[in-house]
Order: sequence, then structure tokens, then C-alpha cells
Amino acid sequence: MFGSAYIRIRKSNLSSGSRLFILLAAGLILSVFWAAVMAPGGLELQVAPVKGGPPLLVLPLMPGERFTLHYYHSVENAPIWEEHSLDKKGRIYIEEERYLKFGAGMGRMPGVGRMVRREPYEVIEDMHMPTGDFVLRIGSRGVDHTIIWRGTSTNLSAVAPHRAVRFSARPVSLLYSWWRRLLPHSATPILGSD
Repeated sequence: MFGSAYIRIRKSNLSSGSRLFILLAAGLILSVFWAAVMAPGGLELQVAPVKGGPPLLVLPLMPGERFTLHYYHSVENAPIWEEHSLDKKGRIYIEEERYLKFGAGMGRMPGVGRMVRREPYEVIEDMHMPTGDFVLRIGSRGVDHTIIWRGTSTNLSAVAPHRAVRFSARPVSLLYSWWRRLLPHSATPILGSD
């Protein structure tokens, strides 16, 4: 009689101990998940048609990391590079412009950056001028509006000539950035493995 009561009490203690362990484990998992949702995970830049539709390009970036818009001036047919960055809130800045020669609408803006020569180019460096989200009308082949990012090049003129696209960025969570590392967006260029 005392033996069966002892077994019932012992089973009851194991059950409550198991429940406590499960609750603590679940709480820990939820805490880690919540931290990953709330922790900053970098930024995401999207280049999407102004009139709607899926993005043409999606780039994961860290604050301060640069991407380049490269194209050929439509009048001079001279190459131009514009380096941009994002701050931690996703605001877009132009950091540097590089030209072979000045063309129509190109050149130094008083009070913005510093003009230097890096043979054979004229360079406006240290600009850090906010552009915010901006719209670009993609030129035809030959203008070759191309985004250079982490060693990849995406020629927007080959994908969507004569279309207006919006460059916009937003902060993303750590969990979202992990998810995009496992399953990159279909519009994210595939990085080479060095």
C-alpha cells in the first residue's frame, strides 16, 4: 500500500519537473527568437519599378557599405561611377562621383565634397550628400546603367531599359537577414565564393 502511494507521488514529481523544463526551454527559445526579431540585421536596398511589380534588384547591405551606379553619359559617352551608401536607418547618400571627363549636367557642386584627380579620372570624394530614396529612368543599352555590389554587376539597361525605378532602403531584423542568407531574394545577385 505504501509502495503504490510512493510511486504515484514520484510520477507526479517527474511530471511537474518535466513540465518546468519544457516551459523553461520554450521560454529560452522564445527569448532568442524575440531578440533575433528585434536586433538590427543590416539593411536591404530595393530597386523596383515605379509603376509597380517585383523588384529588379535586392541588395543586403550593412550601414556604410557602398554600392556603385555605373553608366555611360548619354551625350559624351564617357564612363561615370557614382558610389552610394546607406546609414543605419536606410537613408541613401552619394559618397563619390568619378568621371573620365565632365559632360552635360556633371561636375562639382559648391560646398559638396572635394575635387581630386585620380588619373585619368576627375573625382569628387567625401561628398556624403543625402539623396534619400530616388528615381532613376534606366537608359538603353549603351548607357548601361549597372549596379556594382560586392564584386557583382547587374546591368539594369539589359533588364528594363527606359523604365523608371525607385531606389529605396530599409533596416531589417537579424532574423530576416539570417533568413535571406539561407534563402536569398530571387533579385539578389549570387556572390562568387572566393
